[in-house]
Amino acid sequence: MVVLVVDDHDVVHWGFRLMLTQQPWVARCVSAHSGDQALAMATRYRPHVALVDLFIGEESGAEICERLRDAQPVTRVLLFSGAGEISPQAARAAGAAGFAYKDWPARRIASAVRAVGLGLTVFTRDDDQDRSGTLGLTQRERSVLELMASGSTNPEIADALHLSKHTIKEHTSAVYRKLGVRNRTEAVQRAQRLGLLA
Repeated sequence: MVVLVVDDHDVVHWGFRLMLTQQPWVARCVSAHSGDQALAMATRYRPHVALVDLFIGEESGAEICERLRDAQPVTRVLLFSGAGEISPQAARAAGAAGFAYKDWPARRIASAVRAVGLGLTVFTRDDDQDRSGTLGLTQRERSVLELMASGSTNPEIADALHLSKHTIKEHTSAVYRKLGVRNRTEAVQRAQRLGLLA
């Protein structure tokens, strides 16, 4: 099995490569530090599994997942993160076959990679953790996004949430950054496609 690791931190690449190359079912482990590199490596090596961080610099792992799946449908994607998470619904909408946490034991992550490579899905949710961090969005940012989708202006959102216009502008900027979009229309469209809106 060929595994592609997509992350912007060298220590993560080192750790995953060390762990995965010790598995008898891993023939090769290759690395990419950005979405463009991931596409190039996927085209070159046609990996069975791409292990993609949810946040790669300013890029969205979910968006990279979509691009990989479009370019190489045979490659199955396992999203992972240590700082945020994505709902199973949103991950599936992006084309992922699973989600793993960086703080899982190495054996569990290796098992998840193998399961995804064998055609299974891995979506384990820990019910004691707050699920509001979908795609790294806070609960407040989710509320702002939902009001955006309803057509509310920033002053109207500020009134509805009892916050200042300046605070709403900061939340709006954070939503754009985390969703990898430039304006509210794109934000609503991407949120709908990823299943973030009711």
